[in-house]
Amino acid sequence: MTEAITQIRAKGLQTAVLSNNFYLPNQKSFLPLDRKQFDVIVESCMEGICKPDPRIYKLCLERLGLQPSESIFLDDLGPNLKEAARLGIHTIKVNDPETAVKELEALLGFTLRVGVPNTRPVKKTMEIPKDSLQKYLKDLLGIQTTGPLELLQFDHGQSNPTYYIRLANRDLVLRKKPPGTLLPSAHAIEREFRIMKALANAGVPVPNVLDLCEDSSVIGTPFYVMEYCPGLIYKDPSLPGLEPSHRRAIYTAMNTVLCKIHSVDLQAVGLEDYGKQGDYIPRQVRTWVKQYRASETSTIPAMERLIEWLPLHLPRQQRTTVVHGDFRLDNLVFHPEEPEVLAVLDWELSTLGDPLADVAYSCLAHYLPSSFPVLRGINDCDLTQLGIPAAEEYFRMYCLQMGLPPTENWNFYMAFSFFRVAAILQGVYKRSLTGQASSTYAEQTGKLTEFVSNLAWDFAVKEGFRVFKEMPFTNPLTRSYHTWARPQSQWCPTGSRSYSSVPEASPAHTSRGGLVISPESLSPPVRELYHRLKHFMEQRVYPAEPELQSHQASAARWSPSPLIEDLKVCNCSAPDTGNMELLVRYGTEAQKARWLIPLLEGKARSCFAMTEPQVASSDATNIEASIREEDSFYVINGHKWWITGILDPRCQLCVFMGKTDPHALRHRQQSVLLVPMDTPGIKIIRPLTVYGLEDAPGGHGEVRFEHVRVPKENMVLGPGRGFEIAQGRLGPGRIHHCMRLIGFSERALALMKARVKSRVAFGKPLVEQGTVLADIAQSRVEIEQARLLVLRAAHLMDLAGNKAAALDIAMIKMVAPSMASRVIDRAIQAFGAAGLSSDYPLAQFFTWARALRFADGPDEVHRATVAKLELKHRI
Repeated sequence: MTEAITQIRAKGLQTAVLSNNFYLPNQKSFLPLDRKQFDVIVESCMEGICKPDPRIYKLCLERLGLQPSESIFLDDLGPNLKEAARLGIHTIKVNDPETAVKELEALLGFTLRVGVPNTRPVKKTMEIPKDSLQKYLKDLLGIQTTGPLELLQFDHGQSNPTYYIRLANRDLVLRKKPPGTLLPSAHAIEREFRIMKALANAGVPVPNVLDLCEDSSVIGTPFYVMEYCPGLIYKDPSLPGLEPSHRRAIYTAMNTVLCKIHSVDLQAVGLEDYGKQGDYIPRQVRTWVKQYRASETSTIPAMERLIEWLPLHLPRQQRTTVVHGDFRLDNLVFHPEEPEVLAVLDWELSTLGDPLADVAYSCLAHYLPSSFPVLRGINDCDLTQLGIPAAEEYFRMYCLQMGLPPTENWNFYMAFSFFRVAAILQGVYKRSLTGQASSTYAEQTGKLTEFVSNLAWDFAVKEGFRVFKEMPFTNPLTRSYHTWARPQSQWCPTGSRSYSSVPEASPAHTSRGGLVISPESLSPPVRELYHRLKHFMEQRVYPAEPELQSHQASAARWSPSPLIEDLKVCNCSAPDTGNMELLVRYGTEAQKARWLIPLLEGKARSCFAMTEPQVASSDATNIEASIREEDSFYVINGHKWWITGILDPRCQLCVFMGKTDPHALRHRQQSVLLVPMDTPGIKIIRPLTVYGLEDAPGGHGEVRFEHVRVPKENMVLGPGRGFEIAQGRLGPGRIHHCMRLIGFSERALALMKARVKSRVAFGKPLVEQGTVLADIAQSRVEIEQARLLVLRAAHLMDLAGNKAAALDIAMIKMVAPSMASRVIDRAIQAFGAAGLSSDYPLAQFFTWARALRFADGPDEVHRATVAKLELKHRI
């Protein structure tokens, strides 16, 4: 696309970028593109509107000075393209950039490809003196007469600038150190030259290197020259445009050449001193920590955790081989027609070391999203359909070829690999601040460093869990109704109730069935997650509350807040959590593929349509909306309200509950359908308010479904299973609400404590008033009581299932909203009139605590459930 943009502008045409983006913490907008490529840049975070809102398209056209019919819009999302087409703009859907460029060429009437693939004009900051270079090359190659030297820059690579040279019918590649002061031992092109020269004699496919020039007077830095190797470089690891069998062959060839590198006889090729023998990983960890510290520009929490964690979990090195250090698909040149590797490029990080580090590094793309700007990934692709081996299969393939048993600590190697990438990105970012970096994306890599370091930490946590799971445990507990019982040999008489929720255990190991009641009792990996989340809340979320409240009161409130999108890490919002669990438990594979994956990734939102205005919907059997079978469709008619999230522009799925057979048994009349939100006949009447709050952008809609036609394959589980599905969905949903209520309560109490310490009334601080002290004490007690009850309910759901935890779920739904209402009300009282305003979140907390006494069923229903179960099982 960068090449295409260059050619388009060379023809005198304009280019624009229309981005749905967000603000970084430094209040700069996040746009991982070279802004100089575009005549107009329209950013949603700055304009307060985003695609597919027609206003943003019109704004872009206005700034370009064009009519819709004079423009072409490229995007990968259907709704964005649909709205552009409605305005009269020519559109191209970008599933594969190569195909999209071909379509664009057809519309424009001229080619957008340059002569040498993956090259561009040399950037101004990367120019080198042509005259002295030409003189050097004439002497090196023995050329007497020449024409002008042609020089282009490869857009590939992040570290050492690389150039294409054509001189007297010779095609060459020059690779040099970047200008300026460099980090110690970095950019060692001398080592690149040596390793490629040695490996060529060992049958490893590498470019033919010609000469190493360490004289900086020639072009300003040391460099080496090699012959240009024509072929294909696959930048997109999903390999668009190829057949599944060809894709698999490409990854097999990649695996095979890595085995060839790791099988080189070091002594035979003179590389036994190319690096130290043994302790590769410890040395690499120290090296990359040092490199990171030298380029550090701000504190990144995940990097700090990794710097502490990695040295404590080092694997024992089994073998020492040549390691490439940056082995991945886009560092290989392939034959244009055959799945054969012609050359392995970019040996800057090569040394002697642990070959498993190379294997893990070559799987980076498996865990990165396809939208990652520096190193495109495939973790959001269907690898089975594409024919690409999964990371686990790729690793097994390697072990089979090398005759090795699979390693157990794969997650450590992945954590280490992503840690290295994060350190490299940080170095690129630091150089971008001084104009030394060669990457188009260099200025954006500060944000990417944090993203990658969090990925690395995720693997560290997985490795911690692997070790944790291998620890010995005592036998799981037996259960007496809904509390844990001590063995009868202890003091409890037979049939009496034990209130102990934690069994006796040895000091060394806690029972797998034991209930953990404090962060300090968590396993080390989970405790790390707890502190990581706590730090995130304190550093990123709480300070953002004023800005989020301002957005909720603004004209743009019905558009998702860019700040929320930036902060979203947990993806645990209602009603998506319940809908995701519904799909996991009851959905078909096709339904999961279409809806579950986008919901899990946070790319889509959903709603749940059950409640109706004409009936008491706390009894799900009362619902009246009809689902009628007609040919290969179901036709829906009904009036629903309090449909949370349906007004969100990202809402793509409505989980609809209605009656398929009003004459069946009472609990077999209902069914659940998955209804795409773009289905004709869904009419949103209005957003409902809760104590005056709209809860934008999702809202709570009143909606009519009029002759909405849904394919039969959208039925969940089968006709008549709706009540069963609803009950299965509501259990987890209720406990999520209770967890949020405890969060509201803790936040309210924290605000209250800060307030009473700073306010004076009747001659002394509020904190010294007896009633205030009593309120604080009462709030703490009530929060802890509710927290322990919720914790036990969650514990039972994990160990015994939702059905076995029915009583505990009903109890927490009774207790948590009322507790939260009381705690928040006391905090409001401490704030005085300010507590009623939107200056603080207390009024909103109180509103939702009250509303949750209806959500998922009113208090009366849960009280009745508790009483019935208590009477049924107690004497």
